[in-house]
Amino acid sequence: MPDEIEKLTEALGPAWRRRTRGEHRWPAAAAIAVMIVLQWTLPAKLTLGPHWLLPAVELTIGVVLFAADPGRIHRDTPALRTLSLTLIAVASLGTASSVGMLVHTIVTGRDTGSAAQLLAGGSAIYLINVLTFAVWFWELDRGGPARRAHGTDPYPDLLFPPMTAPDMVAKDWEPWFLDYFYVAFTNATAFSPTDTLPLTRWAKAAMALESAIALVTAALVIARAVNVL
Repeated sequence: MPDEIEKLTEALGPAWRRRTRGEHRWPAAAAIAVMIVLQWTLPAKLTLGPHWLLPAVELTIGVVLFAADPGRIHRDTPALRTLSLTLIAVASLGTASSVGMLVHTIVTGRDTGSAAQLLAGGSAIYLINVLTFAVWFWELDRGGPARRAHGTDPYPDLLFPPMTAPDMVAKDWEPWFLDYFYVAFTNATAFSPTDTLPLTRWAKAAMALESAIALVTAALVIARAVNVL
C-alpha cells in the first residue's frame, strides 16, 4: 500500500504544483503582528501621521482576515484577496514613509538622537522592510497561498531550490511562509538573490526594491551612527 501511494504521488507531480491542504495562517499573522509592534515603537518623526494610525488600520484588517478564514488558508474570494492586498499596501506605505523620513532626517543633518537611538530606529525599519517584502512574496507568488493550495497556477514566480532538486526533499514539500521570509531576509542582507531566483518581472522588481531600501538604510544609519560617536 505505501508503494502504491508513493507511485500515485509521483504520477500527480510535486506537491507545489497540485492541490494540497492550505498552509496555516498564523506564521504570516505573526509576522504582521511583529511589524505592527515595530511601527508602533518608532519615534514620531519616523512615522506617517499619528504613530497609532497605520498600526490600527493594519490590526483591524488583519483581525478581519483571520476571522474570515482562520486556521489553514483555503478560501479564495475576491473580497479576501482585496483585503489581503490592502493590508500589505498599508504596511508598505508605512515602510516607505519611515524610510523616506529616516533618509531625509539624516541627509538634512537634523537631530537623530544618540547613536543607540539611531541604530534602534534603523534596525526596526530594516526588519519592517524584511517583513513587508516577506508578506509580499508570500501573497503574490503563484497568486497567493489559497491559489497555491488549489494548484491553479503551475508556473512559479520564485524558483526555490527544492523545485529544481525534487529528489533532495520530501515528496510533499511546498513553499510556506518561512521560505518566503528567508528569501526576503537573505535578499535584504546580501542585497541580491541568494538561493531562490525571481522568474517574473514583478518578483525581480520587488527584490531590487527591497535590496535598495536595505542598502540605503544600512549605509546611512551606520555612517551617521559612526559620525555621532
